[in-house]
Amino acid sequence: MANTHHLTGTGAHKVIVLHGWFGDQHGFSPMEKLLTGNEFTYAFMDYRGYGGMKDVAGGFTMDEIAADTLALADALGWREFSLIGHSMGGKAIQRVLTRAPSRVKKLVALTPVPAAAVPFDDAGWTLFSGAAENAGNRYGIIDFTTGNRLSKTWLDQMVAYSLECSTRKAFAAYLIAWAKTDFSAEVKGLPHPMQVIVGAHDAAIDADTMKATYLAWYPNATMEVLENAGHYPMHETPVALVTTIEKFLRG
Repeated sequence: MANTHHLTGTGAHKVIVLHGWFGDQHGFSPMEKLLTGNEFTYAFMDYRGYGGMKDVAGGFTMDEIAADTLALADALGWREFSLIGHSMGGKAIQRVLTRAPSRVKKLVALTPVPAAAVPFDDAGWTLFSGAAENAGNRYGIIDFTTGNRLSKTWLDQMVAYSLECSTRKAFAAYLIAWAKTDFSAEVKGLPHPMQVIVGAHDAAIDADTMKATYLAWYPNATMEVLENAGHYPMHETPVALVTTIEKFLRG
């Protein structure tokens, strides 16, 4: 059975969208009504342990996400498709690419984790590894990655949603998956068109990090910096984000 998901649009260009660590298939909802449905069909998928898949057992790994993504594409009858991945999902779309490069048309990596392991210092690892059980850690991470500039109400809502939409076990395991997994050697030189999008206020995933990873590894990667966004452009600047994504997908 395919992972739980929902479809937006009826267009010929098929796109699978993979969410981040703090979200689920509805993590992109602020921008969904802005999508061009007569050109694109978007499939927003849950990972195991998230959303409609909260009670589904799994290993909670990048390989598992990639396998489940390809199974969803098969269930939908999509031989070829593009991919959008946010944060942890940015790493996951690269794993899909290494598993089925002939099926992937284009990739949009949104404030994405690179394919290499993430170099945490001790304080950073303590903050992130404590987030599965501690709502305050989640608040601190979201606030930090959006530049300590957004409203407490929004931050509280993001924390509450993240606690509700995933299990603690899956959340903790996916941290190891996106932070410790390294398959960067497999992506270097892949020719697929890649649009990397970062927010100017993201203190964790910044333009310099992207230049040293995505833009260095993918010969056809380009980067766009959204000036009024941090780590969650789908919430912070949805119109600018959709415009950037669909311009790339059409190109």
